Amino acid sequence: MSIEGSKSAGLGRRLRLGMVGGGRGAFIGAVHRIAARLDDRWELVAGALSSDPERGRASGADLLLRPDRIYDGAEAMARAERARADRIDAVSIVTPNDAHAAAARAFLEAGIHVICDKPLTTTRAEAEELARLADERGVIFAVTHNYTGYPLVRQARAMVASDAIGRVRVVQVEYAQEWLSTRLEETGQKQAAWRTDPKRSGPAGAVGDIGSHAFNLAEFVVGDEVRALAAELHTFVDGRPLDDNAHMMLRFRGGARGMLWCSQVAPGNENGLRLRVYGETGALEWEQETPNRLVHAPLGEPPRLIRRGGAGANEVAAAATRIPAGHPEGYLEGFAQLYTDIAEQITARIEGRPPSELSGQVPTVHDGVRGVRFIEAAVASSKADAAWTEL
Repeated sequence: MSIEGSKSAGLGRRLRLGMVGGGRGAFIGAVHRIAARLDDRWELVAGALSSDPERGRASGADLLLRPDRIYDGAEAMARAERARADRIDAVSIVTPNDAHAAAARAFLEAGIHVICDKPLTTTRAEAEELARLADERGVIFAVTHNYTGYPLVRQARAMVASDAIGRVRVVQVEYAQEWLSTRLEETGQKQAAWRTDPKRSGPAGAVGDIGSHAFNLAEFVVGDEVRALAAELHTFVDGRPLDDNAHMMLRFRGGARGMLWCSQVAPGNENGLRLRVYGETGALEWEQETPNRLVHAPLGEPPRLIRRGGAGANEVAAAATRIPAGHPEGYLEGFAQLYTDIAEQITARIEGRPPSELSGQVPTVHDGVRGVRFIEAAVASSKADAAWTEL
């Protein structure tokens, strides 16, 4: 939703946001806070910002939270906020993966809307329990696969749905990084340490961290689900207990075939997320590092370059655009789009009206469940010598 569109909120106040995790030394918490503020729909008012209570209180003071709304844990926060007249409207969970389930469960049981980083949980059983509880309580539960918020990703999705490239045949998606090419986790780097620890990250490394993004992006744009996969996970850095590279083949329910590569040991790649979709009458290509360009190649015609905010961009892309054409827009804005769409959904509930149709593209808890099923299927397939494995 554009900045102009965000001014139409009719509540007369910003939505109240709480946060679990994201304190001093964290990376993604600050990203979520910036994104939530970008369209002026949210105000951070409460937090349980660290598993270390002392650090959590210091982090809350850094963010100018009132002392009585700085909590020592998610459960205590959920209980206290539930009882307040000015309770939070939603909580953002930005902890390492192993803490997602317990925190989300506490707020769902308190009837508070949840925004959770990916992957949803470290086990399928926990993910499915959260989905059941969210449905039972009627609570909005969003999972921040932030790349679904990019304007031209949403345009690509709309183009596939409108048959702009015909029936999809082939899907190629990759996510390549270099940052774990050495044992960075041994240097004390916090992000590397927990992401390579099975107790905190879950059963997969690169597959869970970035492969889940690639998987979600492919399903989001194609509008179809992966039915089965054949995966080979590998650890190239000696002594690392989780995978740092994976190749897999995909079978979609609608008949398309695909390939997914994710790697965190690919020198020369910083954040190389790339998607190519080939249909009967054309193709689409998008790269995260040049996110304001979408290539549409109709069969037998010269490729067409669609620029965000320029000629060829449609109303779906325009609704997710904040700044004039030619100016860079990307990572923070992708997160911000999800926060703005979630704000619209919650505001509509409070006001007793239908939400904007365009706000319904946010990944849900059920998309989060699919992500966890993807991770478990990839791990199981690799252990079975890359055998085809149903999701």
